[in-house]
Amino acid sequence: MDPLSIDSVVFDAVLENPPSEPSAEPPHMDRPPLKGRHRLLNGLQRMGSSPSLLGIKRTRSHSLRTGGKASMSCVSLASAGSSYASEMSAGYSTAPTSVHTTPMGSPLVDDKPRLRTVTSETATSAPLPSEVRPSTRENVDTAGDYFSHVTKSVVRRPQFNFWADLPHELRLEILRHLSPKQIVRCSAVSKAWHQMCYDGQLWASLDTTEYYRDIPAAALASIIRSAGPFVRDLNLRGCVQLRETWDKDGLVAACQNLENFSLEGCRIDRLSINLFLMQNARLVTLNLSGLAGATNSAMKIVAKNCPKLEQLNVSWCNNIDTRGLKQVVQLCPRLKDLRAGEVRGFDDVGFMFELFKRNTLERLVLMNCDSLNDESLAALVEGVGSEIDILTGRAIVAPRRLKHLDLTRCRGISDDGILKLEGNVPFLEGLQLSKCSSLTDEPLVGLLPTCPVLTHLELEELGSLTNDVLKTLAGSPCAPHLKHLCISYCENIGDAGLLPVLRSCPSLVSLDLDNTRVSDLSLAEAASQIRARNRSAQALSGSERPSIGLKMVVYDCPKVTWTGVREVLSRNAEISRPPATAEDTTPTYPREIIGLKCFYNWQPTVEEHTKRVLRGDFASAARLERKWTDWMMMDEERGVAPSVVLLCEHAVDAVMVLVFLGFIQGVWFFSQRKGFR
Repeated sequence: MDPLSIDSVVFDAVLENPPSEPSAEPPHMDRPPLKGRHRLLNGLQRMGSSPSLLGIKRTRSHSLRTGGKASMSCVSLASAGSSYASEMSAGYSTAPTSVHTTPMGSPLVDDKPRLRTVTSETATSAPLPSEVRPSTRENVDTAGDYFSHVTKSVVRRPQFNFWADLPHELRLEILRHLSPKQIVRCSAVSKAWHQMCYDGQLWASLDTTEYYRDIPAAALASIIRSAGPFVRDLNLRGCVQLRETWDKDGLVAACQNLENFSLEGCRIDRLSINLFLMQNARLVTLNLSGLAGATNSAMKIVAKNCPKLEQLNVSWCNNIDTRGLKQVVQLCPRLKDLRAGEVRGFDDVGFMFELFKRNTLERLVLMNCDSLNDESLAALVEGVGSEIDILTGRAIVAPRRLKHLDLTRCRGISDDGILKLEGNVPFLEGLQLSKCSSLTDEPLVGLLPTCPVLTHLELEELGSLTNDVLKTLAGSPCAPHLKHLCISYCENIGDAGLLPVLRSCPSLVSLDLDNTRVSDLSLAEAASQIRARNRSAQALSGSERPSIGLKMVVYDCPKVTWTGVREVLSRNAEISRPPATAEDTTPTYPREIIGLKCFYNWQPTVEEHTKRVLRGDFASAARLERKWTDWMMMDEERGVAPSVVLLCEHAVDAVMVLVFLGFIQGVWFFSQRKGFR
């Protein structure tokens, strides 16, 4: 609003409602009118001081008349010491009159806050904060009032495409959290996504074990070609769909930096295998299990081209024998793991002597090698022509570094060969002698005390073993470390040998006892040992659940009854409650339980009970165990009557058969007699 308009509004208000004028003397209604000089002076006293009022044509107010003839002029609104700085004059002169009777002010102005404009040129106005007082007249007009805050305009950010503007490395890192199958599906979104999903940096490790049946050959070949220079671990186990793709579009030549390579179960020709091996000199792990295309020529390439090889698996490769493996053993000094199941030629003493001289093997798997015999096994353990100790009669050689020895189903091995292991394999952790039917107690009784760190022992289908072997095992230094024991189909082993093992081996997690003579006493002892473990272990927290601490297989054991199974189930769901006199009355829940595999007719109940315990529903598990016990007791009580009925039924059947046979015989006799006549 313009200051001049403000002045006009104020003056109009004053003229319409003029204030009462102070008088020097009390009014007299009968005072005579002034004349002459006095009338002139009185008129000058009322003369207006501002030229802006000259053009105002208003009727005089009767309240300002004195004596009825006095003239009307506006009361000066200017201060006594200013002519042009008046707040209401808009720049015009407002000089005060020199008459001492000029009024000093107006009640409109003095008694109430005066309306004024604040400009940058007003000297008498108090300064206001910069946030409240605008600096220019234009801001005053637009703001509306002096105390309104100036609203700042919000600057919008430019459009941001989150995925497109991300660095390429971050996008690849995000895609790494997807499974390979999901990545292949994402490649169908667009060309950009296709290029990104098949980036070799995303496939540094390619393992098709879980999805080799679901991924098509074209997609798998494209991934291998794209990831060729980057891939380090390539596992193509079971990828039979690549049979016609190996020699196309440079698939074989794409991978040249492999370190771990597996072709187990693939259908690949001999030439492609050899090309793979020639182009990858950094191989550390090589798995060619079950490949008919793997031959001794491939072993020769490995020996010359892969000096860093540590693990080799050629099991069930019919075209490989010890002649090819001998070159690998001689030229690969880092070889630690050799798996050669069903490979021919292990009766070669020269090859076994090479393994003896190298003495770097930690794992040797020779399952189903019928060619292995006592002489070659002795060459592996004691060498050839070694010095013999006079007192013990054994060869004086350095101990072998073997940690795992698998001689499963090596039928050429006898007690003499196993006796050579005694004292020569102190680092042995796993020993598998299953299905070597000619073995007896003697070699094992001497061998087990010399294996202080043994954790896995498999003696399946050794029918000649007795309880003496288990008693020796319970007293040997390896008893605290034993975790797995398999004596299935050892029909001469019973509770007398197993009970000492259960008491002396607190770390057992797996027991295979099927088709043995163990009874309910062994099951009760196993449940007691698990209970002792739970007491010594820390109590379960609110979020934890029990776990299976011991797996037992006791099916086809004729001495195991439902009473022993019930004892295991009862211990699994048992909650230990402290006595009422104890300070801590918190119940203790089982931390470990027994996972039992028993008679097939009881197994569904056992599995359901185990599920309830594992999810922490002990009350429901205990209720199931009680109901099953009641059912088995009722079944035993009424077991006599069904047997009698069954016997009667068999008798009736026998009588019917006899009657039928008599009838047939009578018919035959009658026909013969009639024919004779």
